[in-house]
Amino acid sequence: MPSALFRHARAAARRPVLAALLLSSASGLAHAQSPAPGGTAQQPIDLPEVVVSATGIPTPANRIASSVSVVTAEDIERQQLRTVPQVLQSLPGLNVVQTGGPGGQTSVFIRGTNSNHVKVLIDGIDAGNPSTPNGAFDFGQLLATDLARIEVLRGPQSGLYGSDAIGGVISITTKKGEGPPKFFGYVEGGSLGTFNQAAAVSGSTERLSYSFNVTHFSSTDIPVTPPGIIPPGYPNNPNAYDNWTYSTRLDLQMTDNLALNFVARYIDSQLAFTPDIYPPPLFEGIPAPQTSTSLNSMFFTKGEGVWSALDGVLHTTFGVSAMNTSNPTVGPNLSVNGQYEGDRQTYYLRSNLAAAAGQNLIAGVERRNESMTSSTQYTEMSASTGDTGAYAEWQGTFGDRFFGAANVRYDSDDTFGDHSTFRLAPGFLIPETGTTIKGSYGTGFKAPSLYQLYAPIYGNAALEPEESTGYDIGFEQQAFGGRVTFGAAYFHNDITNLISYDPVTFENVNISSATTQGAETFIAFQVMERLKLRVDYTYTYVIGYMPPGEPFGASCAPLTPTSCTPLRRPNNKVSVTADWNPTDQLNLSATLIYASAWWDIVRLTSDTIDQPGYTVVNLAANYAWTPNATLFARIDNLFDQTYENPNGFLAPGFGAYGGLKFTY
Repeated sequence: MPSALFRHARAAARRPVLAALLLSSASGLAHAQSPAPGGTAQQPIDLPEVVVSATGIPTPANRIASSVSVVTAEDIERQQLRTVPQVLQSLPGLNVVQTGGPGGQTSVFIRGTNSNHVKVLIDGIDAGNPSTPNGAFDFGQLLATDLARIEVLRGPQSGLYGSDAIGGVISITTKKGEGPPKFFGYVEGGSLGTFNQAAAVSGSTERLSYSFNVTHFSSTDIPVTPPGIIPPGYPNNPNAYDNWTYSTRLDLQMTDNLALNFVARYIDSQLAFTPDIYPPPLFEGIPAPQTSTSLNSMFFTKGEGVWSALDGVLHTTFGVSAMNTSNPTVGPNLSVNGQYEGDRQTYYLRSNLAAAAGQNLIAGVERRNESMTSSTQYTEMSASTGDTGAYAEWQGTFGDRFFGAANVRYDSDDTFGDHSTFRLAPGFLIPETGTTIKGSYGTGFKAPSLYQLYAPIYGNAALEPEESTGYDIGFEQQAFGGRVTFGAAYFHNDITNLISYDPVTFENVNISSATTQGAETFIAFQVMERLKLRVDYTYTYVIGYMPPGEPFGASCAPLTPTSCTPLRRPNNKVSVTADWNPTDQLNLSATLIYASAWWDIVRLTSDTIDQPGYTVVNLAANYAWTPNATLFARIDNLFDQTYENPNGFLAPGFGAYGGLKFTY
């Protein structure tokens, strides 16, 4: 028989008032996110105990065969994580690379794959940036104050999510309003010239759930450029970052069978930074004596309807999502100035049929249109493309032991044509020993970006998508009555058709390949009733291949004439987190993050370098001063570790912060 939580989810799925919750909370899909409003009849699923992104519907975590990490709002608040890069930094299988600190361009590598091999969803909206050369999302602009949870789904996932999901999926969900009207706010100050504020109003009625949020993040003195690369007599200017983020989430239960959901997020930020210039007569790279300013605005929105039929057995979601980004750079350094704009619209229809007890059939179609324009001192371009996709999935359980999911997807791209992907994820539970054995096998692809296809000189409209085949297999084991849990997973991913630069024709071409493999292990202790400890270790080995005679370029450190090590993939990563409640009012947490050395590229040249690793310790304390007010303080980089990730950009050193949080 299914577990109690699974039976609860099944029962809720048949209640019309919860159709929106079960369908639109599927944050992993580009069209499934917003739960139904609160009401006296609602029985919400306990989100920390379920995973959505792996299958597209809420599923108990012990019935998920995929490798997935979940970070909740409680985790974010307890550790006082202000940005999404901070949230992701300690998670297994991920390497977060940020150029210097708050607001710096941030890339995320999952299991050794490229940074543009990550599908990023914000409230189910595809957040990849069509205007960047490789289409990757810049995590550096995303604040964490209003987030309900982040799910990181590792391994090829294109069978459900389409393009970009070679390394995995990062699905970000914002908070929904619940219960009586409430007001939240905080103010914080500290190192790096930091002064942050946030305010939110949320709540729900019988039919309507609402949440309105505004967050201001400001740091005016961020040391970034290592003094050793500054020419004599030149100033070393710090970065300055300012971010205003506004978000809204509305969920309306129109009738017992129809819910309407709406989300919107607007980010307005600016970063004063030191670019690199190449002045005559030597044309050698140096940090500019004056700062430039990168302006960034992002707008994400989605409107959808969720209709239930057949007494809650069939749920259909339909709607449209859109994103728009504008990224001009201005200032005295003309060589880096430019205007970049991108937009995307996705139209979707998806149905979930609860075919039998513990069995779900999901099918959907979607149409994506995207375009971009750019204008710099050297070139101008404008381009657009689109894709039509259809997918189907089975997700279910058989008794108390067997569970799994299988999906298949077909994409018809306006540029390169047709492409099919799939994924299988079976699992086996042994209740008598508390053992779970699970694995997955699937394929992924990454469509060429608009820049790679159509850029002047470099573009190649004949490019094919990058492709991957990958698998993982592992186990989880409970011991000592559930007070100890440990597990391990081995992963392997073969990537072909990688897009590289041809120095003869100056075009982008599909000529390289790579293999990533490694292991993710963890152990979690309930040391005592008020003390928890978790240790994660990830080993990653990546090797790239080029045809004989082809140059490796600047993205790979040569090993042999035909093989190389891709950059910014440390072999070893360890994270340790501890959470302690010495009293009911006081919470203390600590995080240690260690990354071993990796190959990188020297900031001002095309040379490769064996970049030293680092160890960082962060501390946080929260004290419930009154039922409505909490005092908090934290220390980042306790031992003032000096390191660069990537090379040429200093990570923030010792930092102390504190403030007041209040809720009414």
